[in-house]
Amino acid sequence: MARLLGTLRSSQPVARFQRCCGLFPAGEEGGGDPAEGVRDRAACNGAGAPRCPAAAGRRPSNGVRSGRGPQGCAQKYIVKNYFYYYLFKFSAALGEEIFYITFLPFTYWNIDHSVSRRMIIIWSIVMYIGQVSKDILKWPRPLSPPVVKLEMRTDAEYGMPSTHAMAATAISFSFLIATMNQYKYPFELGLVAAFVFSTLVCLSRLYTGMHTVLDVIGGALISAVLLVLLYPAWDMIDHLLLTSPFCPLLSIVVPLVLCYNYPKLDYYSPTRADTTTILGAGAGATVGFWLNNQYTAPAYTGKNFQLGFPLITSKTVVVVLARFFVGIFVVLLTRQLMKSVVLGMLGYRYKFPIGDLEARRRLEVEVPYKFITYSSVGFSATVIVPLLHKLLGLM
Repeated sequence: MARLLGTLRSSQPVARFQRCCGLFPAGEEGGGDPAEGVRDRAACNGAGAPRCPAAAGRRPSNGVRSGRGPQGCAQKYIVKNYFYYYLFKFSAALGEEIFYITFLPFTYWNIDHSVSRRMIIIWSIVMYIGQVSKDILKWPRPLSPPVVKLEMRTDAEYGMPSTHAMAATAISFSFLIATMNQYKYPFELGLVAAFVFSTLVCLSRLYTGMHTVLDVIGGALISAVLLVLLYPAWDMIDHLLLTSPFCPLLSIVVPLVLCYNYPKLDYYSPTRADTTTILGAGAGATVGFWLNNQYTAPAYTGKNFQLGFPLITSKTVVVVLARFFVGIFVVLLTRQLMKSVVLGMLGYRYKFPIGDLEARRRLEVEVPYKFITYSSVGFSATVIVPLLHKLLGLM
């Protein structure tokens, strides 16, 4: 068992998977054993691994692509199968902010409030546990060479568990569980869709060279265990979030305490910022859920089930798209506006120029900056946008 775990934690299975999918480091495209590596190629490794010296990046030629790693690392690679390249690049984006900021609000605006609430709460809990676990375990990401690394920002983080795998498993299967008793559709179809979604995201973490096999398996299993443990309390949590008078206060205070007491590292990592972003968005959305239930039609009823999805017509499609584009415009506008306002206020308070990246990474700046910005985004998506939809006759 120890030998198996050691193999799953090593970089070689990741490198072999990349070669099977047509992704090679420049100079190794002819094949060969990735375990041998290329001894004179600069290593591009992140948290828990030695840093590489700055490499002089030259313009890639002869179809060779180039990615720039941490601390100026330049790594060139060759793609021989563009189907897998674009498939897994797209799949990797399903675990990024661009997906969360579009899909989760879309569900709230166009599908079902209760489903969206459950997904957002599960997503927030799962992601917080995953991010903290990374910085407690401090397992390094796959080594390069032999692995080709296609993403650079997350390489500064530790690897275990894969939060992409955790989020994909949590979102896809919480969506399945939350809808299977409310809507009429073949359960097998929903199960296959959830499995394919989470599997593609998990495999994308291997293809991009960001995680070992054990990181991905661990992330998916942790998320599955959390879903099983939280499922019996879903209705109770949902009821408390909508009806408890303490909900707004606790929704703000608890995430802030968690963010300010995030595990400290010896060097800067974006995990604290990402965690604050997630908890901030979840806090703002939760306050919005509570307000909507208090001052508009109550959302919580014991048996508020719909028997099937509404008939899709051209008018329905137009309304859904209109809601989405109006909503996403407001959400992105809110994010940009709050970023500028909050950062300007913090810069004035702590006497640093807005462009000072090191100052923006300080605890007293980063946490309020991210939390206020994204709690405003969550509040806007759940309160401001529905009000605007109503004013525009899109409800």
